Amino acid sequence: MNIEKNKVAQIEYTLTNAKGEQMDASNGKPLAYLHGNGNLIPGLEKELEGKKASDKFTVTIPAADAYGERVEALIQTVPSDLFQGVETLEIGMRFEAQSEQGTHSVEITAIEDDKVTVDGNHPMAGLDLTFEVEVVDVRDATNEEIEHGHAHGAGGHQHEEQA
Repeated sequence: MNIEKNKVAQIEYTLTNAKGEQMDASNGKPLAYLHGNGNLIPGLEKELEGKKASDKFTVTIPAADAYGERVEALIQTVPSDLFQGVETLEIGMRFEAQSEQGTHSVEITAIEDDKVTVDGNHPMAGLDLTFEVEVVDVRDATNEEIEHGHAHGAGGHQHEEQA
């Protein structure tokens, strides 16, 4: 069975950056995803289209097809008093910030006196990413998975059982 829209694929993967440094891996716990529903970065999902169980490949996904290019406008310096209720601010802390465009995840990248620099870019924005992939399994999605827009079960989303 080939990977196509509304099929659930399980993949083993290792992710490295341009320097060859490992950034993520499935480590024997295959990732399950519902194909064609935006559950993976666009470039990797495109490369998986048409593959079948036991296929192995290595691909480099350019930043534009991964987490996007870095956007300098997403880096801002704000007053530290915006972080109400937080005793100590530290570089690397992540927060959810509200704007006219909705909620965004930001990371503190610098602190100077009462000014805090936050970066709203994804941590992997601007990076070309190399994936070593093995397709472990491909199956038909259940109606519930299609309705929810993601894979369930091993390697996918887990729902709480209701008694």
